[in-house]
Amino acid sequence: MANLKNYISDNEAKELICEIGRRVYNKNFVAANDGNISIRTGDQELWTTPTGVSKGFMTPDMMVKMDLSGNVLEGRYKPSSEVKMHLRVYEENPEATAVVHAHPPVATSFAIAGISLDKPVSPEAIVLLGKVPVAPYATPGTEEVPDSIAPFCKDYNAVLLANHGALTWGRNITEAYFRMESLEHYALMVLYSDHIIQKSNELSKAQISELISIREKMGIKTGGVPAPSSGRKAETPSGLSEEMIETIVRKVTDEVLKNVLKSMT
Repeated sequence: MANLKNYISDNEAKELICEIGRRVYNKNFVAANDGNISIRTGDQELWTTPTGVSKGFMTPDMMVKMDLSGNVLEGRYKPSSEVKMHLRVYEENPEATAVVHAHPPVATSFAIAGISLDKPVSPEAIVLLGKVPVAPYATPGTEEVPDSIAPFCKDYNAVLLANHGALTWGRNITEAYFRMESLEHYALMVLYSDHIIQKSNELSKAQISELISIREKMGIKTGGVPAPSSGRKAETPSGLSEEMIETIVRKVTDEVLKNVLKSMT
C-alpha cells in the first residue's frame, strides 16, 4: 500500500521523469513524441509528461502536476490524453507509485500479433515480470484504454496493449522502468528462441516454484505464475489463424534482423 514515506519530492519527481524519458528514447522504446511517464508524489497528486514533446528532450519545467481525478494543478503544458491509463493504474493498484508507457518494438510486435508473453524460459522474466497479458484493443486517448487495462493492474506488473505498445508500473519509477526494459528483453529472447533458433527449453514447475519463492522474498507479490506448455492450453488470438501468426512473426523477425545488421555497419 502506498503511503507518505514512499513519496518523493516534486523536484525529484520532475528530474526523474526527464531521466527516464531520455532512457526510453535512447533505447528506441519510443519515436517522435510517443510514450508517457508519471510519478505519484502524494495520496492524490502526481507529475506526468506533457503532450507533444519528445521524451528524449524534456526539461523539468515542462512537467504537469495533476490530481488523481485528472485535474491539472500546475504546469504550462497539457498532459497527454493517455494519462488516463496512469490514473487507472493508481486507482486499481494503490501500491503503484510510477507508470511508464512506451512502444518497445519487439514487445509491441507481440502486442500487434495478440500474443501474450508467458513462456517460462527466463528466470529473470519470471521474477521481475511474471506473465504479461494482452489487453483488448482500445482507441488511444479514449476511456476505452483505461477500461481495457483495469483487469490487469492489480495482479500483474506489465501489460501489452493490443496494436499499441506496453505499460509497466512499480513501487517506484526505477522498478517501473526496469520492468519495461525487462519486457523488451524478454520479448526479444522469445522471438529469437521460438522463431529464429526454433527451439526453447521451458523451465519445469519445480524450477518455476523456486523462482516464485525468490520473487516473494523480494517483496513482489504480483505477476502471476507462468506454466510450462504441458500445463497450459495453446493460445490463438481471436481472428488470427496459426498461419497468419507465423507470417506476422516472420515479418517482425526480418525487420529486427535488418535493424541489428544496420546497427553493426
